Amino acid sequence: MKRFIETLKNIYKIEDLRFRIGTTLFFLLIYRLGSFVSLPGIDPAQLQNLQQQTSDGLLGLINMFSGGAFAQASVFALGIMPYISASIVIQLLGIAVPYFQRLQKEGESGRRKINQITRYLTVLILIPQASAYLTNLHYQLPDTAFAMKGIWFNAPSIVILTAGSMFVLWLGERITDKGIGNGISLIIMIGIIARLPMAVVQEFGARLTGGGLVMFLVEFVVLFVVFMASIALVQGTRRIPVQYAKRIVGNKQYGGVRQYIPLKVNAAGVMPIIFAQAIMMVPITIVGVANSENLRGVAAALSNITGFWYNLTQFLLVVAFTYFYTAITINPTQMAEDMKKNGGFIPGVKPGKKTVEFLDTVMSRITLPGSIFLGLVTILPAFAMMAGMSQQFALFYGGTSLLILVGVVLDTLQQIESHLLMRHYDGLMKSGRIKGRPGMGM
Repeated sequence: MKRFIETLKNIYKIEDLRFRIGTTLFFLLIYRLGSFVSLPGIDPAQLQNLQQQTSDGLLGLINMFSGGAFAQASVFALGIMPYISASIVIQLLGIAVPYFQRLQKEGESGRRKINQITRYLTVLILIPQASAYLTNLHYQLPDTAFAMKGIWFNAPSIVILTAGSMFVLWLGERITDKGIGNGISLIIMIGIIARLPMAVVQEFGARLTGGGLVMFLVEFVVLFVVFMASIALVQGTRRIPVQYAKRIVGNKQYGGVRQYIPLKVNAAGVMPIIFAQAIMMVPITIVGVANSENLRGVAAALSNITGFWYNLTQFLLVVAFTYFYTAITINPTQMAEDMKKNGGFIPGVKPGKKTVEFLDTVMSRITLPGSIFLGLVTILPAFAMMAGMSQQFALFYGGTSLLILVGVVLDTLQQIESHLLMRHYDGLMKSGRIKGRPGMGM
């Protein structure tokens, strides 16, 4: 406790770090306040049907990611997920389209151009999603809930919902630039945390009424086990030995030592879960705009959060995106070239192509169990709900929430740790280091 208090004092002494943390909290506060601002022309007192609809199912998951804004018919109802969807499309185009491949190689200017294209695509995704959201509003709410009708309500509301999501994106970027941690990750995390107290209270009340307090304690024990397993998944690594040849330059000797390359079991972090969830939200849009009964049937099957096809599809998407994101995060060819330039080699492996093949094989092997575990944790809420747990509480068992919380918190603590150590203060941990993981930046 004494060390923790000393760390807080050290954080306060660093003006830049103090400013960054304050800025981050200020922008997050703006986001949370905006989540309670309903669309103009809607009576907030008549949102009971919408809130009941979002209490379970896939809509409940969407509502959790938006921090409750979806059920409040808020100006931030669509949240940050359309931007995630646009980012997926752009990253896939970066593999198949030469134009995007050239942009990726142009450094900072190329990155700015890609970000600009991603924003334009986000707006194109937001327009049909906003239309589907308004269609659902008209279906769920009574006519008396709307002060205006027809195009006089729909057109301005589409603009407001689109602008609201783009404003949330702007807040995330400002947190990344001016604050601490990755802004988009923190916005997703704060939305999840906002639902946690209510979920715990509701589950406790349900168990208390049913006389199942022992089961409530068992649920928390299981949650703790899953939490520790999530930390192990986020931090787990395999070390590859690299031997550096001895070189003598002038009177100084370089190399001649063995070091290790830490390859993470889950190099993709929680991005596969975010990507998979963004894809799984597409059926909601289809239901809102499709007239075909066949399409509606398929969308309904993929929207059942406890259904077989929903969980199988989500599991396969998480595994696939884990490999995909690992491939664009870890570059074995670049690692092999860097080792060769510095006179390093992996014992028993020839430099060059053989080293690339060895690193690629190792990454594929350690990614497989990591991706499977990530997929299993992602669909764990379905099994928890089948066991009689409420959805609001069950969602905190899965990768959709727990792994995101663990990953984002570790990433943010690592940045705070770096600021402290850079100014020669004691870190947050006795070892002076926190094992982080790749950020969730796009």
